[in-house]
Amino acid sequence: MRKMSAQTSRRLLLIVSLILVAVIGCQILYSAGIVGNKEKGEEFPSAVGDLSKDGYTLTRTVILSRHSIRSPLSGNGSTLGTITPHEWFSWSSAPSELSLKGTVLETEMGEYFRKWMEKEGLIPENYIPGEGEVRIYSNSKQRTIATARCFASGLFPVGDVTVEHHGEYDTMDPVFNPVLTFMTDEYAQDIKKEIFDLYGEEFGLLGENFALLDKVLDTEKSEAFAGGSFSGFTTDDIDFSFENGSEPRMTGSLKTGCQAADALVLQLYEEKDPEAAAFGEKLSFTDWQKISYIKDLYVDALFSTPLVSVNVANPLLKELYLEMTAEGRKISFLCGHDSSLASVTAALGVAEYTLPSSVEQKTPIGSKLVFCRWENSSGEAFWSIDIVYQTTQQLRDMPILTPEAGPAVYPLILEGVMMNEDGMYREDALFERFMEAIDAYDELMEKYAPESGSEDAA
Repeated sequence: MRKMSAQTSRRLLLIVSLILVAVIGCQILYSAGIVGNKEKGEEFPSAVGDLSKDGYTLTRTVILSRHSIRSPLSGNGSTLGTITPHEWFSWSSAPSELSLKGTVLETEMGEYFRKWMEKEGLIPENYIPGEGEVRIYSNSKQRTIATARCFASGLFPVGDVTVEHHGEYDTMDPVFNPVLTFMTDEYAQDIKKEIFDLYGEEFGLLGENFALLDKVLDTEKSEAFAGGSFSGFTTDDIDFSFENGSEPRMTGSLKTGCQAADALVLQLYEEKDPEAAAFGEKLSFTDWQKISYIKDLYVDALFSTPLVSVNVANPLLKELYLEMTAEGRKISFLCGHDSSLASVTAALGVAEYTLPSSVEQKTPIGSKLVFCRWENSSGEAFWSIDIVYQTTQQLRDMPILTPEAGPAVYPLILEGVMMNEDGMYREDALFERFMEAIDAYDELMEKYAPESGSEDAA
């Protein structure tokens, strides 16, 4: 399972995970939360990493991506517009849609992967894919379709590649939709208990984060505060509900705080002046991480608990496995959301991690869960698993990405699965873990709803 029940055990696991990463020679220059390199004039820290594996041949790449920079999910007339007297950033896109900057950043990511895959020999220059060699598949939301198109244009500048999406536009494709597909009273009670066992202590420690968010937003001067519909953020009003066919739901300050933190972080990416992004407050990199942590914790609590993740991620796990085993496939790119990456990594048993050089420390905007298949000189197959993401500085400055100066690369660790000396997993071991995660859904059904048509199942 991804997380242990005791907070101390979870912290110990993080330490062990970081040690393992160091042992396998992964290059991580900054720890999360440190300030930037003042000698270089950086406002935010940088990071380096490398997807390549010396002595191995790249034969396949499967990428699960979060969409790139979007405008906030709701506009000024929503809660966001009433809990602060300040005026939010004027976006280049409608609410929830990919921004102009997001299109540029994602195209750059596609170009980076193209140059890297050419260097590794997976594809030739100006590659035009043959039948079945490439699949680009996105959720049916504007921000995911647009992200996939931008990535494909950077990856295949002369190739005519179709971006596949199913169902009616602006709806959630079942493969990417993180909904609970069955529910009983006992199951709901156990999920809630598990969430509070794993995150209850962290909920109680949000006071400092909420105080900083209150200060940046000036909530006491807001319309909602004056009208009595909002009285500030608190740590003791967080609750959950679970229904069949719906996403896990949260109520209370953490939900409202997530909406505001999300909008502020997106504003930081788009606004040239970081003080203007914080409505005049001069925030450190660590302060920005504290604000983003509110959003990160919200996503983790809803989608990363074991009892939830193996349910909501089941369709996407199956789709990823099909792509990893599809005959003749070279490149697969699936575009979804932060909930996609959070639930899949949790269901697969990825050890706790904290990404360096990013205010979003779990699933940054535009981040990619990258599975690469490699063969050694004997023809044995191994897979590497990494999170690839543009650092906060890269998202703000949009530097040209190259294999020599690319995005951050952070290796992930599967709990209970042995790595080789080069930090990779044998193909049979990785596929076995996928099947365990997929089968865990049936085990949940057997435990909580043994008769799927019974009146006990909601």
